[in-house]
Amino acid sequence: MSSFENLRIVDNFYQTSLFFPMPTVLISTLCEDGSTNLGPYSLVQPYYVAGKDYYAMLLSCRNSSNTAQNILRTGKCAINFIDDNPKNFKEAVKLSWPGDKPSDKMPKCNFRLETSMIEEETGEKRPQVMTDAIQVIECTWMRQLDGADQDKPGELNGYEPPYHDFNGITSKFGAHFILRVDKILMKKKYSDAIINGVKAKDFPPLPVDYGYRDSKNFWFHRKTRMRAELLQMRQATLESVRYAADRADDKVKFTDDALKTILGVPRIFLPVVLKGCVEWARENNVELITEEHMKIINDKRSKEKNKK
Repeated sequence: MSSFENLRIVDNFYQTSLFFPMPTVLISTLCEDGSTNLGPYSLVQPYYVAGKDYYAMLLSCRNSSNTAQNILRTGKCAINFIDDNPKNFKEAVKLSWPGDKPSDKMPKCNFRLETSMIEEETGEKRPQVMTDAIQVIECTWMRQLDGADQDKPGELNGYEPPYHDFNGITSKFGAHFILRVDKILMKKKYSDAIINGVKAKDFPPLPVDYGYRDSKNFWFHRKTRMRAELLQMRQATLESVRYAADRADDKVKFTDDALKTILGVPRIFLPVVLKGCVEWARENNVELITEEHMKIINDKRSKEKNKK
């Protein structure tokens, strides 16, 4: 006898048939007149996280929304993460009504906007970003994937087939956008924490929402104190890591002290770690990787630290 109830799966199952925690973000896009539109979203997540030539996010949305239509036209957007102040969540919900035109809702919007860092650096026209956001991901839609480069804006009453599998117009009323990460912007307080080591007090107050429920409310909760749980470390032997390291490259080698720094790496990830070390060594004309070299390699934020 199951201890569960079988809940019917219906449209928007993630919020009608589940309690599904999601982020709350405001996506900024460029309107036809060059102004910036803000649209609140939760169906956004990392997509390409490693092993590709670029990193990417995935956005799922209505294809008739201002956000989707603007991305189809310009291919540019920015994902703005707000804090969990209730007045900010209230403001986000105010911007969420389907069918509202940017020219009607944006003059009433209380969120502050500023010029994109990419636009400042290159002159390329980009959507503005939110001044009060904790962090922002500036993105470009990879329209060539899945043959989506032929998808055009203009259909507000539903698109006719054929549909794509995972990018562009994916159903009569739906769209998915694979968004290349062009730049990650973060307020100094939080970037310092990532660079110097994050403690429980350093996590930003990001809201978690559960979507639209009971016909009248959006539900969210504020950040509570973070709890750390130590990883269960399983160290390999020096001999087993040496065996893999000696076969990673015919020229680049490792000292024992260097290999001791990665004894805790799970075996399944060891080839990737060693490959990264070898690539760094080649770029820096190093043929024997020492413990000091490993400290440099392991510090993925070393360049940021050197800028200070």
